[in-house]
Amino acid sequence: MLGLIQDRPLLISSLIEYSGLNHGDVEIVSRSVEGPIHRTNYRNVNLRAKKLAQALGKLGVELGDRIGTIAWNGYRHMEIYFGVSGMGAVCHTINPRLFPEQIAYIVNHAEDKYIFVDLTFVPLIEALKDHLKNVKGFIVMTDEAHMPESALDNLLCYETLVEAEDGDYAWPQFDEMTACSLCYTSGTTGNPKGVLYANRSTVLHSFCVCANDGLGVSNRDSILAVVPMFHANAWGLPYAAAMCGAKMVMPGAAMDGPSLYELMEAEGVTLSAGVPTIWMMLLGHVKENNLKFSTMKRTVIGGSAAPRSMIETFVDGHGVEVIHAWGMTETSPLGTTGNLLKKHENLSEKERTDIRVKQGRTVFGVELKITGDDGEELPRDGVAFGDLKVRGPWITSGYFKGEGGQVLDDDGWFTTGDVGTIDPDGYMQITDRSKDVIKSGGEWISSIDVENEALGCPGIVEAAVIAIPHPKWDERPLVIAVKEKDHAVTREDVLHHLENSLAKWQLPDDVVFVDELPHTATGKLLKTKLREDFKDYKLPTA
Repeated sequence: MLGLIQDRPLLISSLIEYSGLNHGDVEIVSRSVEGPIHRTNYRNVNLRAKKLAQALGKLGVELGDRIGTIAWNGYRHMEIYFGVSGMGAVCHTINPRLFPEQIAYIVNHAEDKYIFVDLTFVPLIEALKDHLKNVKGFIVMTDEAHMPESALDNLLCYETLVEAEDGDYAWPQFDEMTACSLCYTSGTTGNPKGVLYANRSTVLHSFCVCANDGLGVSNRDSILAVVPMFHANAWGLPYAAAMCGAKMVMPGAAMDGPSLYELMEAEGVTLSAGVPTIWMMLLGHVKENNLKFSTMKRTVIGGSAAPRSMIETFVDGHGVEVIHAWGMTETSPLGTTGNLLKKHENLSEKERTDIRVKQGRTVFGVELKITGDDGEELPRDGVAFGDLKVRGPWITSGYFKGEGGQVLDDDGWFTTGDVGTIDPDGYMQITDRSKDVIKSGGEWISSIDVENEALGCPGIVEAAVIAIPHPKWDERPLVIAVKEKDHAVTREDVLHHLENSLAKWQLPDDVVFVDELPHTATGKLLKTKLREDFKDYKLPTA
């Protein structure tokens, strides 16, 4: 027997329609590519998204067509999010930090019909134009006054297209499983693979982001979305903000510490979200200038493990609660959040930080487990660690066009490639990527643990740990670190610091200093490059 409940599809268009009607005056503030701060609101974004859908329809865009974007976080990008998906097409966000040949590959693989381009990236697309044979036109996200001189064929102006329409448009209704957006993995090995999200999965994910035990986004928030809109849909924040009517603050291309701090203070930001490398720059600026955060109450840190020292600086130094989160492109991306439980209220700050450094507990809708080499589930005791697997209604079931083959096991679990533990309260902690764990004398050493402890050493601003072959122990850890400017920290300082927190067998055998560390297009440490650079390195203990 079925329930007597109306069957209304969960569609992305319903989010912007809702906020346009019920939170119409709430601001979306952007640092524009042209320069000035731009202000709009949900009512105008809804109207302009409809105009955009009308314009794309006249250009021949149909249900299921892929439409590319290569753009910063800003109001026009937000209009594209809703206009493209709302009309039933697929919004394909392209990471401009990928290698040019990877960008050409994913544009062709996705079969993008049109590409929206911020002014910043017009030269990048011009250099690739001969490799993008199937793209019918390029829409520059600006007005006529700022249109560039370009060798691109069929160059269109965003504002001219939008303003030519009247907005008298009803969002179409279709199956909620209809694809809405497409994000490609960063492709550190092999070609990037596409994750194709559905309207249904994105709306369900938005409920999760708004939930108190998710990220707790509400209409009382002013959100600084530092995580780019080309990284897993900005962690779902544009959709969740529309669902609850939260103010959105978009930094555009200015991601440096001074620019972010200025925007935070000017716009009363209460919640921010980004990767650790961004927060390192922000906290460095705050420290150097003896500044405080006047309105920010909490920050979401994801993308890679947040160092303990960073969490302590936010919480103890600034009174900003840290939500340590885990996810991946394949999980839409929210999988776990590190919110504390009521039972933790009376713990000491050190004990609370011991919990915050973990990646958190699953949100409703996501299931996690860890398995051993035999595929059997391991205990949730916080000690046993194994391959992390995940399933749920916003987890990928496979990659676009079948790339990578069958990715789920017989019970529907997706293997993440992470190695981790789960404790009795459900808190998961990533101990490493399966390819990065260091196997030494029969023991496994977490490169992440050593990195996080190294970052707590005065004078160290960034650190990576890789395995170096050893004739006796198989592998031993090497720390590769970046010094704070003008700091005299030494190899011995780092090793002495690590002796206070690591077991003797976990201690690295050496420390080397470099001017900078390589990163992937999503800001993560590029350890494949480090392993190549240091493949002939001889440890002093070898």
